[in-house]
Amino acid sequence: MLQGFFTDYLPRQRALSLHTLQSYRDSLKLLLQFAAGKKGDPSQLTVEQLSIERITAFLQNLETGRRNRVSTRNVRLSAVHSFFRYLGGQCPEHLDQAQRILSVPFKRTGTRQIEHLDFDEIQAVLKAVEPGHGNGGRDLALLNLMFNTGARVSEIVGLQTADLRLTAPSSVLLRGKGRKERTCPIWPETAVLLQRLIEQRGGPPNPSAPVFLNERGTRLTRFGVRLILKKYVEKAAKRHVSLRHKRLHPHSARHSTAVHLLRSGVDLSTIAHWLGHVSVNTTNKYLSIDLDAKREALAKTKPLMKGGRRSGKWHKDANLIAWLEAL
Repeated sequence: MLQGFFTDYLPRQRALSLHTLQSYRDSLKLLLQFAAGKKGDPSQLTVEQLSIERITAFLQNLETGRRNRVSTRNVRLSAVHSFFRYLGGQCPEHLDQAQRILSVPFKRTGTRQIEHLDFDEIQAVLKAVEPGHGNGGRDLALLNLMFNTGARVSEIVGLQTADLRLTAPSSVLLRGKGRKERTCPIWPETAVLLQRLIEQRGGPPNPSAPVFLNERGTRLTRFGVRLILKKYVEKAAKRHVSLRHKRLHPHSARHSTAVHLLRSGVDLSTIAHWLGHVSVNTTNKYLSIDLDAKREALAKTKPLMKGGRRSGKWHKDANLIAWLEAL
């Protein structure tokens, strides 16, 4: 069942991306290892042993044992649901068990404030890069492109030389979720940095070569991008105090681009296309973190306090219900 799920159902029938297949693989691997126990052999497990009780115990272990967030727990459960939906269709004798497992609900998740960098903080991070030392040229091109395009980190590390158009008007071809492609314009300054990066390698550029390479000369990974951003944020934080208390990661650069576009007067629909959002509703979340817009809205409203005292002060002769309604 696992072989058919991963070699036929997911890639051929559903045409899911490699990233999705890897996520499902990791989720089911964790489940099988948990179900088999520390000394057990996962290959000896039967379908009956993957009971609803064991599934719920696995999900609980993700939160308590592995310290995963509820959002991660839900991602793992989504993979389990998908496998048992396939299993129930292929093996009717296990349909009852599959239906029980499909009834395991997703947990509601809380939402954290979206961390992003303000314009002066972006400038501080970029100034922390020394392009003449080591991989400084690569790092400066990488960070400029991330803040310029708001691309997902998977889109950045997946870039090939053929995806770059460095002559005016400069642009970059990004491949997002669900194999969706979009072309994003880039600043002339970003194009110059990318051109220098390609020229430093010498010889004619290979169209299929990755744009960003690591120390070993292979494609830069998502974890490599995280380390690069962390390095320069920590360096910039020595002079820019506001950076010291922010939980930043590569996706924070994407959030920063969206907020910068919003504050520059770009409409939400354009920002949604810029970021590759399927729905503009996804882009609406950036309205909630634009503090400048909130201050402008507050300035247009009348204050509820006058002279340091509440406008609806209680006095003993007042009607209690009328006073409550007036609050």
